[in-house]
Amino acid sequence: MQIEKIISGAQTGADRAALDFAIEYDIEHGGWVPEGRRAEDGIIDGSYRVEELAGGGYVERTEQNVIDSDGTLIVSRGDLVGGSLLTREMAEKHAKPCLHVNIGEVIVFDASIDVYEWLRAHDIRVLNVAGPRASKDDRIYEIVWNLLEMVLHIDAISGAMPNLSAADAGAVHGADREPALPQTVDEAVEMLLEQLTKKTKSRIAGREGKALDDFENDLRRYIVEQSGLASGNPALLEDCCQAVGKSDMDISDAAFIIMQKLGQRLREMGHLRVVK
Repeated sequence: MQIEKIISGAQTGADRAALDFAIEYDIEHGGWVPEGRRAEDGIIDGSYRVEELAGGGYVERTEQNVIDSDGTLIVSRGDLVGGSLLTREMAEKHAKPCLHVNIGEVIVFDASIDVYEWLRAHDIRVLNVAGPRASKDDRIYEIVWNLLEMVLHIDAISGAMPNLSAADAGAVHGADREPALPQTVDEAVEMLLEQLTKKTKSRIAGREGKALDDFENDLRRYIVEQSGLASGNPALLEDCCQAVGKSDMDISDAAFIIMQKLGQRLREMGHLRVVK
């Protein structure tokens, strides 16, 4: 992954999600926190490799994290207020790249593409992540985690694709052809098994019988894009119909069939749900 380090102020909510994500995926983490390692849930646990800013409070540590990063990602569900707004103002003050993702206006899948392109455009290696604390938004932790995880998937997939210049492309047999798209449900499942991270596979395996939520909606959108259903893949769509004995279905339902098959396959392989 392009990101070499993730930092935050270790507050509950968005900050904590970013640090936990970094720890889970073995990405270096850190950041400045107020003197006394203060957060709204008490003293910040020693497992987080963050540093106290001598004499500093929330404002000072916010500014220092902006300064010490290559760019700041702010995630919210709505307009920026409070500390999140201050973070953007600090980024403007120090002329640092800053991207605000408003999940109230865009789904996580689409936002992840914007984040990935922004990271590459600004060559961001040290990423500062900010957003509401848990008491202001009790879903922001999960949203930030899912967003970063989707960015990781996009990065992994892009890294696996050949990077050919126009001159090189003509020298490679078949380079002018599009990569083969899955034609059957089983082929789509195999493609996803290669692309998805272990963490995501574990989450999918543990979702049997659970209600629809944002994670599932974003995963379905991801499948639609990666399998070619969005741009037209009639062979795969037909195989999805045959799998459930229907004569027709839309692409979202087809993605759901693939997702169900993927979950079944993962459970057969012995993946266990990882609970954070």
